[in-house]
Amino acid sequence: MQIVHSIPELRHALRATGRPAFVPTMGNLHAGHLALVEQARALGDVTVASIFVNRLQFLPHEDFDSYPRTFESDRAKLQAAGCDVLFAPREADLYPEPQTFKVVPDPALSNLLEGEFRPGFFTGVATVVMKLFMAVFAGKPQGVAVFGKKDYQQLMVIRGLVRQFALPIEIVAHDTERAADGLALSSRNGYLSEAERAEALQLSLALRALARDAVAAAHALPAQLPALEAAARQALAARGWQPDYLTVRRRADLLPPQAGDAAGSLVALGAARLGSTRLIDNLEL
Repeated sequence: MQIVHSIPELRHALRATGRPAFVPTMGNLHAGHLALVEQARALGDVTVASIFVNRLQFLPHEDFDSYPRTFESDRAKLQAAGCDVLFAPREADLYPEPQTFKVVPDPALSNLLEGEFRPGFFTGVATVVMKLFMAVFAGKPQGVAVFGKKDYQQLMVIRGLVRQFALPIEIVAHDTERAADGLALSSRNGYLSEAERAEALQLSLALRALARDAVAAAHALPAQLPALEAAARQALAARGWQPDYLTVRRRADLLPPQAGDAAGSLVALGAARLGSTRLIDNLEL
């Protein structure tokens, strides 16, 4: 596996290769990331992964400084997974000057849910993803990038970015990887204490219960959904969580469901803080 740090080095490493298959990460890799790499290997001629903790997508009070940096472990995992090229830029490599030009997603999507509780987050995500895409896919007639469904809204933002900028990149979604007990794998799970780790499964269980109740109320879902969502939040709060949202939305645009929307077109999404750790999850109905 070749390791490069600058954009010119990356482009040089890829100059004679065919279709890249790309997996962007912030490092601190787990089995979910490696599953994305495994899928990418079957989709392109050269498999590229990046590790970069992107300052632009962290709010001032969030965990940018403490976010785990585990480069040596990550490098070994990627090599074992069959990654061909690891792009590990320093901040000065990716942002050699202040990033005053930014990609601002459609507020109709990016101001909902995560965007409401993390203002500016999706601008940071879209900007760094565009920059990474330009580094990896420059000069290539086509490419593919693999993202996990756990970050459901982020996936939708990136698909919109690729579509509206007519980028020759196929976005492939990988189902959320889960631990044996059903907890969605996340780098932030490492922040959890032993007791919190046991409790953390309650977020996905709450979403399953909300999805079940939404399906049962399908005949009158728009009217009944606010009460169902409030009950789900209250039940989680009673266990010591601080919920931001537990909600059922349309997969197409993440707006509240309307009369006639079929269960197969909906998704339950949740975000809540357990202790000092904020976790997210989702479940397609």
